[in-house]
Amino acid sequence: MSAQRILLDVGNTRCKWIVLRDGHVARRGAEPVSSIAGVLGTAARGAEALIASVASRQQNEQLQGLLEQRGASVWFAESLARLDGLKNSYAQAARMGVDRWLAMLAALQSARGERFCVVDSGSALTIDLVDEQGAHEGGFIIPGATLMQRALLAKTDRVRFEAASRPSLNPGRSTAQAVGNGILLAQAGAVERALAHRDAGAKRRRFICGGGAEQLRPHLRGLWEWAPDLVMDGLLRQHQLLGAGTPSG
Repeated sequence: MSAQRILLDVGNTRCKWIVLRDGHVARRGAEPVSSIAGVLGTAARGAEALIASVASRQQNEQLQGLLEQRGASVWFAESLARLDGLKNSYAQAARMGVDRWLAMLAALQSARGERFCVVDSGSALTIDLVDEQGAHEGGFIIPGATLMQRALLAKTDRVRFEAASRPSLNPGRSTAQAVGNGILLAQAGAVERALAHRDAGAKRRRFICGGGAEQLRPHLRGLWEWAPDLVMDGLLRQHQLLGAGTPSG
């Protein structure tokens, strides 16, 4: 086993990364996907690079090539039909975003035998529900806050605003407040409605992660467990269980 590992959570434009040395976090950051190999530099030499990616095949192949040129071995996680008691609801398991799959896989480690929900607030807001047997009940994918703002700017001539610095659930008294608060209301309302519709008061563990989670979490009812590294934890867990037994690339 390599003493150094690099964990990468690759989106369409940005990549979150962690460098582990002997199991401990040595460095971490977030960079544009196009610059990640250069940022990691010599850290890739002799390291295992474990990757969870929702980027295109072309981007993945390019990233793999750059990391291998720098001396890293590369392993890509995939969404599976079932693993470690977690059961995928998709008829074609590989079509589920691997970030969603890995976040649920990680949450299962502390919520085994309990119903739970994972909310990931990023470029998209995803809501995934899992029952007490580990079966994925289904999920929701909603545009994230930035995408909602861009849609308003792109499709409306007279709605022009600067992003509100601290959105709340109060009615806005300027266009910026009305937009920022409206987006927050839509996202918080979507999460609350998804849980209310499915649970009817039943207890469910609630996990939240993603770049927008700190802004969203205070406006959600109930106890939400802040788990910023949920995808990375799931990536490590899947590699621990499968390692070289699954295909790379």
